[in-house]
Amino acid sequence: MHAKVGIIGAGAVGSACLLSLIALGCAREIVVLDRMPKRALGVVTDAQYGAVLSAPVTLHAGDYSDLAGAALVMITAGVNEKAGGATDRNDPAGRLKLLKTNAEIYHDIVPRVRTAVPEALILVVTDPPDPLADIVRMLGHVNVLSTGTFLDSLRFRFQLARRLNVSAANVDALVVGEHGTSEVFLWSSARVGGRPALDLLSANGQSREQVQAEVERDVRYANITVIEGIGASQYGIGMASARIAEIVLRDERAVIPVGSYQPAYGVTLSLPSVLGRAGLSQVIEPEMTGDERQGLEHSAKTLQQAVAGITL
Repeated sequence: MHAKVGIIGAGAVGSACLLSLIALGCAREIVVLDRMPKRALGVVTDAQYGAVLSAPVTLHAGDYSDLAGAALVMITAGVNEKAGGATDRNDPAGRLKLLKTNAEIYHDIVPRVRTAVPEALILVVTDPPDPLADIVRMLGHVNVLSTGTFLDSLRFRFQLARRLNVSAANVDALVVGEHGTSEVFLWSSARVGGRPALDLLSANGQSREQVQAEVERDVRYANITVIEGIGASQYGIGMASARIAEIVLRDERAVIPVGSYQPAYGVTLSLPSVLGRAGLSQVIEPEMTGDERQGLEHSAKTLQQAVAGITL
């Protein structure tokens, strides 16, 4: 399998994905495309000089035909929350407000990817990634994943770790469902050192209810907080997307929460999944409380309604 990756979209997120891929050193060749070729060329030209300090990698600014042989193609193109007016914390639609506009952009991109590299795994990074992954499937490309709740789960782990004064690497906590406002926090299985995270919070004299509310708020609206500061949520998702690429290219068979089509729910959403060279090989549905399962079903219905409103 070729360690070649394509990135479609050379904006803030695409550029962050590129830098993170270079830093990880998992790709030997990266092709960057953009509807404005000069922008792709500028990003590649800038990055290639610093890439001398990293593992050997060849960078290209190219066209769709240059994707041939890529194992994975990241699509980051589209309008973001700020440009699409999705920065109101009180709006339950959240990122889903961007779906119609970005679905039209994907309608142009996906057939070109299929023609150039039909066997590649497409990773949808553009918001909202879950319904856009369904759009990719509807356009005929079956081998597709969304970044899903991978980044949300990292944010969940970070927020718990900060409150418990431990390393986030040692916190086991998952967010499932939509990468968006209906996402579900699996508090019942959040663990640190084998102990329930909620028990440790209580032992520290912290109110469970207050901490749960604060953590969920900080994670659920982290993108808006970032956008209010720098205009685009880019670095975290860039690193998360590059990590997904690394898992695929190195055939790690790692278990991470990533978005894929779930027949039982009739939509793409995130559950812990085994990921490797062949893409997703197994979905592991975690144990959930009744409330958590109800939340996941609500998240699925939210996504179903969003996809149903799109005509191709």
